[in-house]
Amino acid sequence: MTARLSVLEAELSDPATAANQKKYRELIAEHQNLQSVRAKADHYFRLVREREDDAAMLEGDDAELREMARVELARLDDELPKAEQELKIALLPPDPDDSRNTIMEIRAGTGGDEAALFAGDLYRMYSKFAEARGWKVSVIDASDSDLGGFKEIVFGVEGENVYRVLRYESGGHRVQRVPKTEAQGRIHTSAATVAVLPEAEETDEVIIKPEEIRVDLFRASGAGGQKVNKTESAIRITHLPTGIVVQCQDERSQHKNRARAMKVLASRLLDKIRMDEQAKQASDRKMQVGSGDRSERIRTYNFPQNRVTDHRINLTLYHLDRVIEGELDELVDALYQRDMELKLQQHLGV
Repeated sequence: MTARLSVLEAELSDPATAANQKKYRELIAEHQNLQSVRAKADHYFRLVREREDDAAMLEGDDAELREMARVELARLDDELPKAEQELKIALLPPDPDDSRNTIMEIRAGTGGDEAALFAGDLYRMYSKFAEARGWKVSVIDASDSDLGGFKEIVFGVEGENVYRVLRYESGGHRVQRVPKTEAQGRIHTSAATVAVLPEAEETDEVIIKPEEIRVDLFRASGAGGQKVNKTESAIRITHLPTGIVVQCQDERSQHKNRARAMKVLASRLLDKIRMDEQAKQASDRKMQVGSGDRSERIRTYNFPQNRVTDHRINLTLYHLDRVIEGELDELVDALYQRDMELKLQQHLGV
């Protein structure tokens, strides 16, 4: 492991490596993974050595040292199983998609204007979460609601291990609160769906033939002020074999909008290929927290009780006010840990 880390560090310091961004990202991901494995291995074996030393002290004549050893052994017996589990998880083969950027799509569901407002809240929540992590968020397409929020918004997120963190957000999100439009103070339930797609890369086997797409130009509309011009710079692309439709109107340039729309189309096609493969392996999907099934209700946001519940791992937090402001770490960390535990069970055949 140490030898491989040295090789990786030498390659990463080579200017020629930085010129190939795909290779550079792959090497960075491998380096980070090996560093994590080494840190967890060092921690585990340090605890093992400490336990051996304390066990030896129990055989000594000094009563005070024996008592200290008993206290330390109790602590180590609590810590060792967790450290061993973390090391096993770290040794699992990394998912090559973890380091990819993502494309996220949020769509208002049942609930009319309130669902659109909730979709806007979710976009703001993810944007603030991304900002706190130093990630870049860029809107690709948005359909505004009359009262605020979005009927639909598509945006990209770029940064370190973005997909690994956000992949568990795919699914149905439900909100329970008193809408701004409710005069009687009654609590309503509305919903929005979130899709998280790993961004397609040039090496992916996604082939889009020119004769399989229809490209339509239209004028950009909606919010955007001076950013959105009134020429036909917006692009809508229809993939005829699958019926997938994507559009982009955030850029002034028709060429930039087309490039971004094609990137979204490639990512959706890649997602469709993978979802079809997963559907053939239904038992495997049940062993994963992040199956990506958008029909599954994954989370409820209850504003009157300041409560957020993730139904996949039965985790309830009573600080929704902080979660909706982008403090998602506790949720995403718990989801990742549970998914790794399930994958470890599957790997060991448990």
